[in-house]
Amino acid sequence: MTERPSAVRSWHRVVESQDLALLDGLLADDVVFWSPAVFAPQHGKALTTRYLTAAMAVLSHSLRYLSEWHDHSSAVLEFEAELDGVYVQGVDMLRWNDQGKLVSFTVMVRPMRGLEKLIELMGRQLA
Repeated sequence: MTERPSAVRSWHRVVESQDLALLDGLLADDVVFWSPAVFAPQHGKALTTRYLTAAMAVLSHSLRYLSEWHDHSSAVLEFEAELDGVYVQGVDMLRWNDQGKLVSFTVMVRPMRGLEKLIELMGRQLA
């Protein structure tokens, strides 16, 4: 197995430490966040930080990464969580630039019931 890329290590450090200040050094200024619940991409570090902060508040108590696949500039991280008794399974798809900063963060979630619960809880955080 190849060594985990620095961007992936940095993301895991954010999740494990719950230190969202670490996002500032991990996200590129022009990062794009792709939400499973919002059609339009969310552009920029500020919006991406807002979404990831809300996601951490909603998911952090039960988020568990199961496996990951990566190459020199991208990774797919499979996760699961439980939200108010509803099972959620998904993937985070990360892409980074030559400086190791994330330029794209895409989240996909299943099943529909889990996505609906995630939308409900994220909506409260983002309100």
